[in-house]
Amino acid sequence: MNHCPICDSSRVSSFLQRSSVPVHQNLVVHESSDAKNVNRGQLDMVLCLQCGFVWNSSFDESLLVYGDGYDNNQACSPHFENYLNGLVQKLVEDKGINNSHIVEVGCGQGYFLDKLVHYPNSGNKGTGFDPTCRTNDYKNLKFVKSYYDKNASGVHADIVLCRHVIEHVPSPLYLLRSVAEALSQSPDARVFFETPCVEWILKNQVIWDFFYEHCSLFSRESIRYAFEKSGFVVDSVYHVFEGQYLWLEARLNRQAGHEPDRIDTSSLVQMASDYTCKEGSLIQEWTEMLKKHSLDGRVCVWGAGAKGVTFVNLVDPQGQLLDCVVDINPNKQGAFIPGTGHRIVGPDKLPQRNVKYAVLMNPNYRAENEKALMDMNYKIRFIDWSQG
Repeated sequence: MNHCPICDSSRVSSFLQRSSVPVHQNLVVHESSDAKNVNRGQLDMVLCLQCGFVWNSSFDESLLVYGDGYDNNQACSPHFENYLNGLVQKLVEDKGINNSHIVEVGCGQGYFLDKLVHYPNSGNKGTGFDPTCRTNDYKNLKFVKSYYDKNASGVHADIVLCRHVIEHVPSPLYLLRSVAEALSQSPDARVFFETPCVEWILKNQVIWDFFYEHCSLFSRESIRYAFEKSGFVVDSVYHVFEGQYLWLEARLNRQAGHEPDRIDTSSLVQMASDYTCKEGSLIQEWTEMLKKHSLDGRVCVWGAGAKGVTFVNLVDPQGQLLDCVVDINPNKQGAFIPGTGHRIVGPDKLPQRNVKYAVLMNPNYRAENEKALMDMNYKIRFIDWSQG
């Protein structure tokens, strides 16, 4: 933890420590015993007082294995699908991404890239880079099973997209400089990144948004600083997805040697300090709330993604307070939560389990979840942290 990975400052402060946390939040585990025995690691979140970058100083990349059993697909959610479709529409119609060759860094299986390339009358073509990609080339789309770096400089790019990758990378500057090197022959390319916003997490004291897979977290200012330090000019950074994500737009800096401006981190430092003071009591309050509600009826958590997995491991590690975890992703239904072994079920199983309360992990999905219950003619009470 001695020096910041972004600005190399020694002015750093550890503000959160957790031991023996599951390293994978989105691993699909089909046996309860296996779920309880997943790989575990140490969380030691550190804030750089100079640039505002937040990272897990105890992160060990060798503990992570992103194989076929890993599933962080959010497209099962109509709300998230609408968000993606709106983002694609904005990029094509407002940002002028048409008749372009789009490169996506960390494309997964190409789901988002496909939307951009096949947006009606966009005239786009795309190449996705991802070592884990299993998708074959098809209409106007190519996929490369490798990282995007200087070896890809021969692939012309008008647009470079990278969504929800950099937070998984322990050396963000290496990623950004690799992108810059890959663009050596595409100097006019526009670059778009999306990543979680650590300010939103700290300000709202969302205890379940710090987890092992996300080893690198940014504020608006720290991500701007990282890009400028890596050879980019940043055109804009702003919040999307109800403030939970940052969206950055940049291009290569043709003037070498530019030093990023100094950053005022005082508000972020205060938020981190407040978070440190509150986390223990927040976990205790949630535990007591679950105990209270469980006396009145069965309680579930809605959402078996990273947020839900982290929450369950924090407040019910022994599996005594929560009946189950609900998720609309059919691939996760019937599986078990990494770390605790709670069963994951579909919404249709709630009536037979006689669940009375549901802890809502992400308020963005409340209307969607309520509609799912209405369609089933089943009523439960949501415990929504965002409504105080």
